[in-house]
Amino acid sequence: MTMKKTTLILAAVTALLAACSKPAPPEEPIRAVKIMTVGVNTFASGYEFAGEVKAKVESRLGFRVGGKIIKRQAELGQRVKAGQVLAQLDPQDYQLAADAARAQLQLAATNRDLAAADFKRFAALKEQNFISGAELERRETTLKAAQAQVDQAQSQLNVQGNQAQYAVLVADVSGIVTAIEAEPGQVVSAGTPVLRIAADGPRDVVFSVPEDKVAGIKPGMPVKVRGWAQDAQTAASVAKVREVSASADPATRTYQVKLALDGQTPAPPLGATVYVMPEGLGGVQGMSVIKLPTSALRQEGKASAVWVLDKASMTLKSQTVQIATADGNEAVIAAGLQPGMVVVSAGVHVLSPGQKVTIYQEKVVAGQEKRAQTAINPGASDAAAVKLAAPATSAAK
Repeated sequence: MTMKKTTLILAAVTALLAACSKPAPPEEPIRAVKIMTVGVNTFASGYEFAGEVKAKVESRLGFRVGGKIIKRQAELGQRVKAGQVLAQLDPQDYQLAADAARAQLQLAATNRDLAAADFKRFAALKEQNFISGAELERRETTLKAAQAQVDQAQSQLNVQGNQAQYAVLVADVSGIVTAIEAEPGQVVSAGTPVLRIAADGPRDVVFSVPEDKVAGIKPGMPVKVRGWAQDAQTAASVAKVREVSASADPATRTYQVKLALDGQTPAPPLGATVYVMPEGLGGVQGMSVIKLPTSALRQEGKASAVWVLDKASMTLKSQTVQIATADGNEAVIAAGLQPGMVVVSAGVHVLSPGQKVTIYQEKVVAGQEKRAQTAINPGASDAAAVKLAAPATSAAK
């Protein structure tokens, strides 16, 4: 009986100790990664500049007289036609000035009529030899002076009439309003810009080049142009250099170049960003290099590195690489990798040296073949886009 009690006490103590001990940590799930096989690709480098599409003719419109703006009909981005009213000044002062000029004309016309009547009467007296020829000449001179005053008053009335018309700003060309530089209630002087209009018609691409490259760009030289939204594989259109600035910009110390986009249909929208690729400025064509997507790179201290997969043990090893330049979303590797090596191409910041991984397999719909993964070397059979994922049996974190 004593032995039985002892056995029970030992079992209870063992159970109590087991309950107080820490549970064993769960094993870390094996991560599934997408891989790619390093291959050799061709690389062409050249100079590429960012340009902006602008109208060949862009005018700043302002009133030809000064005054207070009482109304602005045009809005930013609005398409306007030639002759359309854009803004108006307070015309009251100009209308009063026109009324005064009209009254001056009437006064001058009245004086001219009186002088004409006197000349006619004195001409009749001269025929009867009642007056001398000198007296008739004085009356004729008076008539000519009165007529000159009429002409002067008429011109002054025309000027004042024009001033009243200048209080209305109209579009001189059809185009798009690209800027508003004055608002209703603002008092402007003659010539102050109120609106800016990009005229319909030919388009230009404007970009800047540094001092050491401007000598290689000449008027009439063909230049390749590609829209910012277009794919890199899309064929670029060809434009011609229309104008090269003779002096550098005082702030950026670069030279402005304008390209003519004549005849392109449809015309690119104003303000669009384009890539400009001048030829003849140097560069490398057709060089064989190793390229990796930027998602495959990580920072290791002051160096760049990638994860290399050992297929025999399915573990990862860190490999330092040297980056030469960038080619779009890919990095050109100068040293550190050899063709045929297998690297992880994404999710590299959550991996560690020696970590065991599996190759990620995309799920496919039943009855469809599995797609080939994209790779740097199109001929590699196990090339894959990089994606970090957990196996189907583990919980996502």
